[in-house]
Amino acid sequence: MDNQQEMTAVTITLNARLEPVRRADLEDAFDEVMKSLDKDIHVTGGGTLLGDNGEAQECDIELAIADASDENISMIIQLFTSMLAPKGSRLFIHGEDIRIDFGEHEGLAVYFNGTELADEVYENGDINDVFDVLDEAVEDIGSIHGVWDGPTETAFYFYGSSFAEMEAAIKPHLDANPLCEKARIVQIA
Repeated sequence: MDNQQEMTAVTITLNARLEPVRRADLEDAFDEVMKSLDKDIHVTGGGTLLGDNGEAQECDIELAIADASDENISMIIQLFTSMLAPKGSRLFIHGEDIRIDFGEHEGLAVYFNGTELADEVYENGDINDVFDVLDEAVEDIGSIHGVWDGPTETAFYFYGSSFAEMEAAIKPHLDANPLCEKARIVQIA
């Protein structure tokens, strides 16, 4: 077709530890919003950068944009910020060599020791119950947006308005549950 408009390629890199299925949920939600706004902006792909141990480090969402105006770029950033955009996220416009840093959510990871606790702790504890209690503990300031089951640890990834507030909200629950012994907390955004 001669009248087909040239599309601009844009990559959104979210500083979020999302497994591919959760990234796909964001992509689908983004596409739905673009369709509802009658915007010619589409997800064309994506990927997840994994660390040496298989843990997600960040994820990319590839977009094709018919009109890469400042207004549309700003709208894309605002939409991802409203869904999930941890500090350290960025947007790259291909062909123009433009990078825009954005993101306001802070990230917290809790790594649960999966090998060094007493056998009865693992037998009597349920990580799903811990998930529910911790997610509820931060419900006013954040939520769990990802989980990783590594070879020796399980991690929950929280994103919200304040690392310090999320840490303060979950700490009493970690201290009270034997399954959380030797858990470590790391700021990830």
